[in-house]
Parts: sequence; structure tokens; C-alpha cells
Amino acid sequence: MNVESLKVNKQSWDEVAQRFYGRNPLPEYGPLAPREDELNLFGNVSNLKVLDIGCGSGHSLQYMSKRNAGELWGIDLSKKQIDAAKLLPENCSSTVNLFESPMEENPGIPENHFDIVYSIYALGWTTNLDKTLANIHKYLKKGGVFIFSWEHPLHSRVSNKDDVLSFAKSYHEEGPYDHEAWDKPAIMQQHRVSKYVNTLINHGFRIEKMIEDVRLTEEDVHRHANRWYSFEKAKSIPTTLIIKSQKL
Repeated sequence: MNVESLKVNKQSWDEVAQRFYGRNPLPEYGPLAPREDELNLFGNVSNLKVLDIGCGSGHSLQYMSKRNAGELWGIDLSKKQIDAAKLLPENCSSTVNLFESPMEENPGIPENHFDIVYSIYALGWTTNLDKTLANIHKYLKKGGVFIFSWEHPLHSRVSNKDDVLSFAKSYHEEGPYDHEAWDKPAIMQQHRVSKYVNTLINHGFRIEKMIEDVRLTEEDVHRHANRWYSFEKAKSIPTTLIIKSQKL
């Protein structure tokens, strides 16, 4: 676990939390990506125990509450995000258990407890993918499901200038890097698709489905105009990687 990276990212998220309030929560998996109401990866969550890794402002937990999940749990590095999420329980049918903590640590989350653990556009912030996936495996019951979405590993490696796509850096390059799309210091972790897949397998998960599709509706195009995730770039490079796996 890189303590310095966590310190930088916590400060950054606390400063920009309001900007990302309610941004791309479930049923969305990410910008210009298919939605849960199209993919149905979760299925019926009624009475199930769910844990949100990188829960942000809590809007995905609110979505789970509306679908009658039995227990709602969330963890996030940012105090500002957790404070925002604490305001949502009045709209939730169940008590929401929230932890302000790095995902690389277990701040008191029960093990062998959850039917579903999920992470919507947050897993890539971990400074130690091995440790985080080991934690998630412990949180799940046997046969439990882990679903995550994250920026597709190709996306940040390809630049789009004047509608010309070119590689900004090698796909083989992995490790921490400064995220250029943020106006605050933020340290991201660059992994290949194989890193996510193999690390899941190494920690006792079976891959059920991997999705790299894009969703280029008129509504999505207008919502993401002139952003990091653009229509022109998404026509050639997927924005989002979505993986569903099961604890063996």
C-alpha cells in the first residue's frame, strides 16, 4: 500500500467531491458504457447483503436500496464523500453502514458476509490491487458475486487530438501515474486488462463475464461533449471495462 499516494488522493477527493456528487452511479457503469438495466449483471438483489467499494456520494447504494437490497455497506477514502453519503439514508429502506477508509484496509467490514460486492468506477484508485481483491474475496460469502467497472486500460494510453487517435504511452507500461484529466494532484494506477483478470483468478474468483462495449446514444453524446470521455474517441476506444466474477 502506497501511503503517500493515498494521502495525495484523499486530499484531492476531499477537494473535488462536490464536482463528482452523483456522477455515473448505478444503473450507470461509466461514461458512454452500457447500463445495468441493459446488462442485468446483478439480477434480483432483494434482501441481499451488498457492499460498495469506493461508494463516493452513496448514490449507487441508494439505487440498491430502491431495489430492496437487505443490507447496505460502503467504504470510501474521502471524508467529504462519506459525509455526502451519510445524507442519503433518509431515502433508503435499510440502514447504511459507511466506513471512511482506504479500500486496501479492512476498517471493520465483516468477512464471509456479503452476497454481492461491487465497485463502480473506483477500483482503479487502489494503490495495491492484490490487497484490495484479497479483501473483497474475504468479504464475500462462498458463491458471492463481485462486479466492477473502471476506465478501460486502453483509454488513458490513447490521446485524441484534432480527431486523430495516437498512443500517448505503451499499453505494456504499468504502475502509478499522474492523472492529466484532474486539475488537482491525483495518482492513478495503470494496469492492463490481463492484470485485472489474472489477479481476480489468483485470489479465487471465476470470471463470468467481461464487457468492453460502448453506448453511443444521442443523450450520452451530449452529456459527455468536450470531456475526457468523448464520442469521437469512444467510437474507436472503449471507455469502460466491466467484469463480473464469482468467489469460488
